[in-house]
Amino acid sequence: MGPPPDDCDDGSVSSVRVLIVDDQMPFREASRMVVEMTDGFDVVGEAENGEQAVEMAATLRPDLVLMDVQMPGIDGLEATRRIMASDDPPHVLVMSTHESGNYDEPALDAGAIAFVPKSSFSMDVLEDVWEAIGQG
Repeated sequence: MGPPPDDCDDGSVSSVRVLIVDDQMPFREASRMVVEMTDGFDVVGEAENGEQAVEMAATLRPDLVLMDVQMPGIDGLEATRRIMASDDPPHVLVMSTHESGNYDEPALDAGAIAFVPKSSFSMDVLEDVWEAIGQG
């Protein structure tokens, strides 16, 4: 059937709304740069911890949340569980600097679509993940 007429494939009218969640400013800035350089994706907010992430996901209603695992307060996995318990939750992509950390299964158990090491995060990964869930 295809998208509605005002929803262009290149994202010029309707883009993927992204919430970035990370307690470290350099990683938020790096994630923001990747998202803004990727056609069809826009940053709608940034949260510094899990509690903020849950609140901002409810108020901003993003399409995608980039969620850091290790943060003070509730961690990214618990924040993902809380976000996924809401009505019509966004997709959550869990990320961590710990490449060797075994986060794949815990991330999926929490309701995330995938786990990606931060060092691997790029425009291609963002597009591939979005396409893999049938949204691209």
